Amino acid sequence: MNYDSVEMGITILKLGQAGKYTAIVFLFMALLSGCKELRDKRYLKLAHTLPPDHPVHEAMVFMAERCSELSKGKMEIEIYPSEQLGSEQQCVELLQIGSLAITKVSAAVMESFTEDYKVLGLPYIFRDSAHAVNVLDGEIGRELLLSTENRYIRGLCFYDAGSRSFYTIDKPILNPSDLEGMKIRVMKSKTAMDMVKALGGSPTPISYGELYTALQSGVVDGAENNPPSFYTSHHYEVCKHYALDEHTAVPDVLIISQHIWNKLSDQEKSWIQQAATESVALERKLWSESVKKSLAEVQKAGVTVYYPDKSLFAEKVDEVYDSYKDQERLYSYIKRIQAAQ
Repeated sequence: MNYDSVEMGITILKLGQAGKYTAIVFLFMALLSGCKELRDKRYLKLAHTLPPDHPVHEAMVFMAERCSELSKGKMEIEIYPSEQLGSEQQCVELLQIGSLAITKVSAAVMESFTEDYKVLGLPYIFRDSAHAVNVLDGEIGRELLLSTENRYIRGLCFYDAGSRSFYTIDKPILNPSDLEGMKIRVMKSKTAMDMVKALGGSPTPISYGELYTALQSGVVDGAENNPPSFYTSHHYEVCKHYALDEHTAVPDVLIISQHIWNKLSDQEKSWIQQAATESVALERKLWSESVKKSLAEVQKAGVTVYYPDKSLFAEKVDEVYDSYKDQERLYSYIKRIQAAQ
């Protein structure tokens, strides 16, 4: 039984007819709460936009199970996948006011809350996957996870989201000139838009949940994403050309509401952080397996996979880096990441 709800019911009875509207507001806010505490147990809501068969969702399920184990059932995480509680942007906004405890978003979405995250969306900022892991698991990664605390958002960990590449409806993108005159869906990210512009395309921000229809109706000519997302979204049903130029390796970020974090005891915080950290290793393993499976499945469905010369694309995005030279903090991050082993 939720004793908070019982207490609220008693309050409603005391308020009587004159206070019924106030009581309704109180009840609505209680239902929206991202953190419910019963007498012996705390429940946290986690919402995200990915389908249940996505490797990142599977990692979050592991995290929830591990949190329950570590707490011996005193803390439970309830997961709502597939945009049940809104888009990535909406989930972050709910999290900021404490109506949602935890969500997973792309690091590109976090650019709206701190410019520091822009560095992770720069094209070819990581030399390879090992370089990315060292940066994200190291000092730079920790700084970024905590850089949004003043916006009521605290980062827990980074998940591998692979490398993003172009998939299109009518023709493959084998060199930058192929992008000329093409409308390419991007995330709501200035870095992503600047990259597509530098390569010659026309960036078009569209919600991930609306992208399938946008591709099907010709609102955009293509998009860019990693293999598992291309497969699980069923975008391969519309786009039959997938060119693995691997222009960016934007990670996913698991974040928690700072409002809710501040209400937790040190023990509860340690359960969540440990469970999140342990889920990273599993997610990376699942991700690697999912990339192989996804590429095999989309090819079975008639998609042609191409392997263009990445240097042709890398050469075209120098101007994106140059645009940050007058931004001391961001340019410092760029240099630190490039210098990292």
